[in-house]
Amino acid sequence: MANSGLQLLGFALALLGWIATLVATIMPQWQMSSYAGDNIITAVAIYQGLWMTCAWQSTGQIQCKVYDSVLNLPGSLQATRALMVVSIVLGVVGMGIATMGMKCTRCGGDNKVTKARIAMTGGIVFLVGGLASLVACSWYGHQIVTDFYSPLVPVNSKYEFGAAIFIGWAGAALVILGGSLLSCSCPGKTGYGRQYPQGKPISKPPSNREYV
Repeated sequence: MANSGLQLLGFALALLGWIATLVATIMPQWQMSSYAGDNIITAVAIYQGLWMTCAWQSTGQIQCKVYDSVLNLPGSLQATRALMVVSIVLGVVGMGIATMGMKCTRCGGDNKVTKARIAMTGGIVFLVGGLASLVACSWYGHQIVTDFYSPLVPVNSKYEFGAAIFIGWAGAALVILGGSLLSCSCPGKTGYGRQYPQGKPISKPPSNREYV
C-alpha cells in the first residue's frame, strides 16, 4: 500500500498540472501569427485562443475580441474547448475524491483499505482528465501544423504554436504523472480474513464419544 509521502507527491503534481491546464485554457496565446512570409517586420501580432482573438501592436497595446458565435467556429476549436473544460471539471472531481482517500486526512473513515480505494479512484479520475487535456492540445497542435504546411492556406493566414499550448502539454503531463502516483494506492490483500491469537490453540467442544 502506498505511503503518505507518495500520495502527497502525486496530489501536488496533479494540482500543479490542473492549475497549468486552467491557465492554458484561459490564455489567448494558443496560436500566433507566423512570420514565414516576405513581411518579416510587422506592426501587429495576432494571437488566437479558445475564447478570443487578440492583436498585439508594436506600441504595447493589446486589443482582444471574444468570439461572437460559437456555431461559427471550426469543429477542431469547439472540440478542443470541450475537452479542456472536461479536463478541468474532472480535475476538480479528482481533487475532492483524492482528498478523502489520502492517509493524511480524516475524511472517508478509518478503514485503510477503503481510503486506499478512494485515493486510487481519485488518481484514475486525474488520469482521465489529463488524457483529455493531452488529446485536446495535441489535436490543436496537429491542426496548426497541417494549416502551416498546407499550400491552400495563404501565407498571411498561417500560425505557429503559442505559449498556451506548451503550458497545456506540461499541465497534462503533470496531471497524468500525479494521477499515476495516486493510482498506486491500491489496497493490499491482507486484513480481510479473521485472525486468531497465536500460541493458544482453539478449543473444540467435546463430542458425544468422549462420555462413552
